[in-house]
Amino acid sequence: MGFTIGGIREMRSGARRRVRTTECTAVAEYTGLWGWDVVPGARAVSGRCSCGDPACAAPGAHPLSFAEPVPAGAALDDAVKAWSEYPGAALLLPVGRAFDVIEVAEAAGRRALVRLERMGLPLGPVCVTPTGRARFFVAPGAAAELPRLLYRMGWDDAGLDLRGLGPGAHVTAPPSDLGGLGPVRWLRPPTLDTADAPPQARLLLGTLAYICHRTRF
Repeated sequence: MGFTIGGIREMRSGARRRVRTTECTAVAEYTGLWGWDVVPGARAVSGRCSCGDPACAAPGAHPLSFAEPVPAGAALDDAVKAWSEYPGAALLLPVGRAFDVIEVAEAAGRRALVRLERMGLPLGPVCVTPTGRARFFVAPGAAAELPRLLYRMGWDDAGLDLRGLGPGAHVTAPPSDLGGLGPVRWLRPPTLDTADAPPQARLLLGTLAYICHRTRF
C-alpha cells in the first residue's frame, strides 16, 4: 500500500514511515531552529506531478495550492502535527523572506565555495540540486540588487550562468527530491548564525562571477 498526493501512489509503508519521520524532523528544524517558513510542495513520480495536472509546468517543484505553510518559530509538536497533514509532500522554502538565493552551476559553486572559505568571507547555507545547480543563501533583497551589483563590478555583459531568486520563488530543501530526479543536498548546512543572518550578496558576488566566467572555458 502507498499514499497519494493528488492521485499519485508512491512508496511502501516502511519506507513511507522512515521518510515521514526524516521530513517531519527537518521541518521542525527549519521552523524552530533556523526561523524559516516551510511550504508543502508537490512531488513528481515517473514524470507526473502529484498536483494532478497532466500539463503541470513544474512537475514536483511547486507549492501545493491547498496546503498551509508551517510558520517560522513553530514548536516541535506543532510542526510535526502540521506536516503530518500532507504526507509525501516536498519541503519548499519561500525565498525573499529570511533569505534570497544566488544560483550558479554546481561545478562553479563548488569551486567558489572553496575559494570563499579560504578567503574567510562570511557564508550562508549552500545546497546543490540533482539538476546540477548550486544555491547560495544570501540576505533578502539580493535578487533585486543583482543587476546593479553586476554592473558595478563589470560583469553585467559577461553572459554569466548566474541568477538571483527572490520573492515569489521557492526552493526545494533537503532531504526532499526535486522533480523526481533525486534529493537536494547541503554543501554547507545552515547554522544558528548563518540561517538567521545570511551574508550580503555583494560580499560573495565578485568571486561567484569570476568563477562562473572561468568555468565557461
